[in-house]
Amino acid sequence: MGLRQTIGLLKHRLRILPSCLWRLELRLVGVSWSSSPALCGRPFVSRHEGSTIQFGHAVQIDSSRRGNPLGGEKPSILRTMTPEARILLADHVGLSSATIVAGKSIEIGEHTLLGAGCMILDNDFHAPGPGFSWITESSKNSKPVKIGRGCFIGARSIVLKGVTLGDRVVIGAGSVVTKDVPSNSIAAGNPAKVIAATEPLQGGIIAPMP
Repeated sequence: MGLRQTIGLLKHRLRILPSCLWRLELRLVGVSWSSSPALCGRPFVSRHEGSTIQFGHAVQIDSSRRGNPLGGEKPSILRTMTPEARILLADHVGLSSATIVAGKSIEIGEHTLLGAGCMILDNDFHAPGPGFSWITESSKNSKPVKIGRGCFIGARSIVLKGVTLGDRVVIGAGSVVTKDVPSNSIAAGNPAKVIAATEPLQGGIIAPMP
C-alpha cells in the first residue's frame, strides 16, 4: 500500500472514530437495530414520539463530505412526522447524504442503495389553509412508500408518496418517481418512466436486457 493510500485509510478511520457517539445519540432518540449501523459522519435523526425507526443488520449511513465520491452536501436525514409513522431499513441498506421523511410508512428492502442526495418522501408536508395560507400536514396526505430488494436509487433522485418499487429496480440520477416501477426495471426522467429492463447477472451486477 502506497503512502497516499495509507494516509487516505487513516483519514477514513479518523472520520468514523466518533461513530460510537452518533450510535448512542440514535439510541437516545429511540432508533432500534438488529446490529450496530456503520456511520460515517453524524446523521440527523428525528423521531416523533410513538413512531418507529428501525434498522436491520449492517445498515450503512454516510453523512460525510468525503465519504462518497460525489461528496456529501449535507448529512443523511431520517425523520418521522407523526406518532404512527415508521421508517424501516432492511439488512445491508446503504444511504449517502440521503433524506427519508415519513408521515405514515417508508420501507426499504435489503441491499438497496440510495445515492448521494436522494429523497424518499411519503407526504406533502403542507396542505391548503384558509385563504391563501398553508398548514403543516404530514398525516392525512401521507401514502406509504415501499422500495424492494437490491434497488439502486441514483443521485439526486426523489421518490414521492404512494410509490412502490419492485426488486432490482434502478432509478436514473435526478429522476422524480411518482408512480410504481415493476421489478427488474430501469426508470428515469421527470416524471420517471420505465426505459429498459434489467436482469441480475453473476455476482449481483445489474445490466440491461437485450
